[in-house]
Amino acid sequence: MTTDTVRWGGALGRELRGAYAFIERNFHLIRRYWAWELVWLAYSVVNALSITFIGKASSQITGVAISESQTNTFILYLMVGTLVWHYLSMVFDLVSESIQWERWEGTIEYTFMAPISRLTHLLGQAAFAVIYGTLFTSVILVIVSAFFQVDLTRADFLGMFAVLVAGSMSFIGLGMFAAVLPLLSPEKGLQMTNIIKALVLLVSGVYYPIEVLPEWLQPLAAVSPATYMLQGIRAGLLDGQGVGALAVPYLLPLLITGLITVPAGLAVFMRAERYAKATGVLKRNG
Repeated sequence: MTTDTVRWGGALGRELRGAYAFIERNFHLIRRYWAWELVWLAYSVVNALSITFIGKASSQITGVAISESQTNTFILYLMVGTLVWHYLSMVFDLVSESIQWERWEGTIEYTFMAPISRLTHLLGQAAFAVIYGTLFTSVILVIVSAFFQVDLTRADFLGMFAVLVAGSMSFIGLGMFAAVLPLLSPEKGLQMTNIIKALVLLVSGVYYPIEVLPEWLQPLAAVSPATYMLQGIRAGLLDGQGVGALAVPYLLPLLITGLITVPAGLAVFMRAERYAKATGVLKRNG
């Protein structure tokens, strides 16, 4: 091997260890606040059950007889929306709140003085968000599935997984953009990230088709990565569409969005970081 190859490999190894350090640190934080995580898990399970029971009660609510297969389809539709949105919310929150967590823990100066690149820092946060979001949502799925009998015989899990991975990239990029808000505004930035998340929830068809939205809102659904992720996962689970059928309508827009938002979000964050350091808002608590 050449000297340049060895140096490049050594630098890559250091960056990967640095990213893993953020993953490990965040798991230690979760262990420290395990009681809060247990409360959040209980709330999330009850929320998922409450929404999914709407599907089971569809005949009683409408007063119209609905077949068992139609009821099961409605239940699965709502279940997918609830679980996918919960996963996306966790990924978005854990990435967008990364700076606020540093302020709460009093480690923001140490983190920004550490000899690692900002890319390593944010990708470590993003990797933790994906891992923890997957584990947390899987627990909810197991509990909720015990209450309902759903038919997944037609489901294509490979296609669903491909959409999940591509959609995660897009939401990581969106979270990087949102993380700029707490960085620049310690007092109001975190609340502003919740406004972004609420808007995405409204227009992305989490619990209903986007066609029921007012016409002036529907164009926003077309630019939301959550729209393509939800529709793609439902197509894989409910209609059994494979990777080939999902590629153009869902996977391609999600991959393009991720390839644009992740580097753009990193660039905007680094620019905001320089501004925050120059104006003194980096250390200030809200």
